[in-house]
Amino acid sequence: MTLHASPAVPATHSVDPARWPDVAAVPRSSWMRTAVTERLLRRALDELPLRVRLPSGERWGRGGPLMELHDPTAFHRRVGRFGLIGFGESYMAGEWDTPDPVGLLSVFAEHAARLLPRSLQRLRHLWAPRRPSAERNTVAGSRAHISHHYDLSNELFALFLDETLSYSAGLFRSLPADQESLAPAQRRKVDHMLDLADVGPGTRLLEIGTGWGELALRAARRGAEVVSVTLSQEQLDVARRRVGEAGLSDRVSVRMHDYRQVRGSFDAVVSVEMIEAVGAEHWSVYLGALDRLLVPGGRAALQAITMPHQRMLATRNTWTWIHKYIFPGGLIPSREALTRIAHEETALCLARYDRRGPHYAETLRLWRERFAAHTAEVSALGFDAVFRRMWDLYLAYSEAGFRTGYLDVQQLLFIKDGATAP
Repeated sequence: MTLHASPAVPATHSVDPARWPDVAAVPRSSWMRTAVTERLLRRALDELPLRVRLPSGERWGRGGPLMELHDPTAFHRRVGRFGLIGFGESYMAGEWDTPDPVGLLSVFAEHAARLLPRSLQRLRHLWAPRRPSAERNTVAGSRAHISHHYDLSNELFALFLDETLSYSAGLFRSLPADQESLAPAQRRKVDHMLDLADVGPGTRLLEIGTGWGELALRAARRGAEVVSVTLSQEQLDVARRRVGEAGLSDRVSVRMHDYRQVRGSFDAVVSVEMIEAVGAEHWSVYLGALDRLLVPGGRAALQAITMPHQRMLATRNTWTWIHKYIFPGGLIPSREALTRIAHEETALCLARYDRRGPHYAETLRLWRERFAAHTAEVSALGFDAVFRRMWDLYLAYSEAGFRTGYLDVQQLLFIKDGATAP
């Protein structure tokens, strides 16, 4: 794995408080709370295969990826008050660093159960932040949540995505992968999803979550009639332009619609990594929409990031650093939860699933390398050092999740009325 230094950040006092209020200000915390946090963390980290180096020269851990703790007091205050949100904000503030973020975060993911005493784990509902009511995925809320991430800047995404502008796991011929294999892997993934949905000449296809248009274009080139819906204005503009430039406007209609607003009948639905933005309270509505929109025998091919069912149940109401800074309103489902809802509330039957976690780990590694190689361009777009550290942590955190099996990505085929796959 290619390692790179984390983006430099100014001292905490120079962080823009208007843009990053909770990063600029170290939270207030009692001496007792901070001391207890330090004691618990030191006890936990001392048992892990990592190294923690403090400014005093003191070291914790049993050897492994290095964590440089530049400001222990601020770090412990943040973690003591806000848990993993504070952990992420401390990184954004430059209070800790690492030359190997994926390696370090992989250690934390693999030993998550050992980071807190069992007594505190059982009381998670008392100390873990709960989701704000403002993050409900109403139609208006969903559009705001999608805009928060996907409308950042088309130019930003173009810096680290490949030429297909695909922002989801690729499907590689072999692992590990190299940069030249990323675009072919994305096209292979799209073609595989279209094959699962049996998309061909004359297929009436609904795509939920347009991205920047690659899947709609490839489906149209197969002869399908495509309706693609998105909640991102930035993506809508690019996708429509690409469709027009390809001369496929007669086969592809890209619309600013929520999946709940779609009407009509379709032979197939394809949705790539969109269900993570739906929210648990709307999974039934989402799968019900697929059921309503598909003709009998119709196919729905979904690519979904997933997590183990019990972990999903334990964390589904928790507000995390990812929610606060990257994907508000999101929740990663389990395959079991989606299958149960489909079985009990719709005519959809899970006919096939394929697990692709290692492919996502490689995709993220390649994105992270590209992002790091374009620091100057990211800065020129107006994104400051705190943003760059935030984005670096997000990509590394995600890669570590897939490398350790904490997360997975699965390609699911549902068929309406219980028809079987060939």
